[in-house]
Order: sequence, then structure tokens, then C-alpha cells
Amino acid sequence: MYAERVLRAGARGYITKHEGGERLMQAVRHVLSGQIYVSEKMSAHILERFSGGQAAPVCSLVAQLSDREFGVLELLGEGLSAHEIAARLHISTKTVDTHRANIKAKLVIKTTSKLISYAARWIEHRANRK
Repeated sequence: MYAERVLRAGARGYITKHEGGERLMQAVRHVLSGQIYVSEKMSAHILERFSGGQAAPVCSLVAQLSDREFGVLELLGEGLSAHEIAARLHISTKTVDTHRANIKAKLVIKTTSKLISYAARWIEHRANRK
């Protein structure tokens, strides 16, 4: 999901931290020559998603979030309060509340406590996949 987000935002490449130095240099060369670079594993995953293959339902729901909403979800999952999120993102607490409401609507979650639980599980799931 991160690769898709950064590529949609205009990045010309995406490489995970698990790739070796040789792959990193290969990626840099590709990008400098005007091409787009993603690792073979990531390329296969992206092609599978775009070709109508498997797509995890959780990922597809979270993929609907704007970048800011996604950031708020992650910070909620890390246990930050609305006030702490507002300070970290340099936005008002009211704006955080608006983002939380939008996230709940997009993820079809009724209460803030269920949203926080969902966000914590999302963070745990993401950490286990790395």
C-alpha cells in the first residue's frame, strides 16, 4: 500500500529497506535514466492488484483514506490522543476530530473506541508484515 501511495504521489521509484545495496544502486540508476523502479516483489503485487487479482479487503478500505487520514489512523494506532496528533501534525484538535469522523465513515466503524482498536490492530498487522 505504501508503494502505491508514493507512486500515486509522484515518486519515480520505491524500494524497501530489506533490499541490498546493489538493488538500491540499480533503483537509483533506473530513476536517473527516467524509468520507474519498484522491486520485483512489489511489481508483482501491484500488477496482481491492478489486474483484478487478490486484494485484501482491509487494505482496500484503508486505501480509500486520504494521505492525511492515513497519517491520523497510524497515529491513533500508536496510541496518541487527538491533542497529541494535532500537535504532531500541526493542525487543530477540531481538524483531527473531522479526520477521525471521515475515517470512521470510510472504514464503516461506528465508535471512536472501535476506531482506536482498529488502528492499533492495523499498526500491529503492518509491523508483522515487515
